[in-house]
Amino acid sequence: DDELQTDGNRSGHFLNGDVGLAPTNEEVIRIIAAQLAEIGDQFDREIQERVVNGLVQHFMNENLSNEEITRHMSQVVRELIQAIPSDMEQEKAMLVLAMVLTKKIVNTVPFLLRRVFDTTVNYMNRQFHNYIVDMVSAVKQ
Repeated sequence: DDELQTDGNRSGHFLNGDVGLAPTNEEVIRIIAAQLAEIGDQFDREIQERVVNGLVQHFMNENLSNEEITRHMSQVVRELIQAIPSDMEQEKAMLVLAMVLTKKIVNTVPFLLRRVFDTTVNYMNRQFHNYIVDMVSAVKQ
């Protein structure tokens, strides 16, 4: 349940369950995951440590609600998307940035995994659910 994986395996849940995909779409999901992982590797090199440390401080602040942390994460992603040159569509870049930030935060402070993961899933559900479904549909065609 709720595993964060970047190797193309389908894990985690969107909006109280699945993204609405049949089990036969595993190959489509693997293709998308491989593409996102490649983009993520490029972005990973561009994200400065101070950005990650700032997010870590927000996640460690128990006085902040998950909603406040989600808003801060969204703000950081928007700022990074402006700073990192990319010729890809903005939604895809923001989605990848959110996943890369999650990985970097958890690698920095592993005990934050659950809170960071829950926040990232919440952020992705709110911001990118339709985009993810559209991306899967486009690859299937």
